[in-house]
Amino acid sequence: MSEEANTAIVRRCYEMFGNGDISGVIEQLSEDVSLMVPEVENSPFGGIWFGRDQVRKFFDVLELAEEITDFEAREYIAKDDRVFVLGRSTATVRATGRHYSTEWVHILTVKDGRITSMVEFFDTASALRAFQKVTTALI
Repeated sequence: MSEEANTAIVRRCYEMFGNGDISGVIEQLSEDVSLMVPEVENSPFGGIWFGRDQVRKFFDVLELAEEITDFEAREYIAKDDRVFVLGRSTATVRATGRHYSTEWVHILTVKDGRITSMVEFFDTASALRAFQKVTTALI
């Protein structure tokens, strides 16, 4: 598929996510999709998630862990079968009540009209502070 077609698929997924249509997002994924999210201490959704069922579970875990109050995909850059998405988001961690904002980059691979993988990069230090159960003072 063309870079334009791949970008359109990815853009549609981000619009569906923004509208809370997770089932619509899942329909755009290949059966053997992989999703890689950085691991953050006390965060339940970091790691690698394989297949549609696991990615659906990822979204369920994400919803239980965070309230996303702002999510914006700002730029889409396509190269061959990859689409790079630059954005920012703000979330409140439900377990701690703390919030964090981060710029992020998602790298998605599209083959035969389906998303086959996504790798996410974001400010893990900011997320760690928000997920931290107990804060300690430095002496």
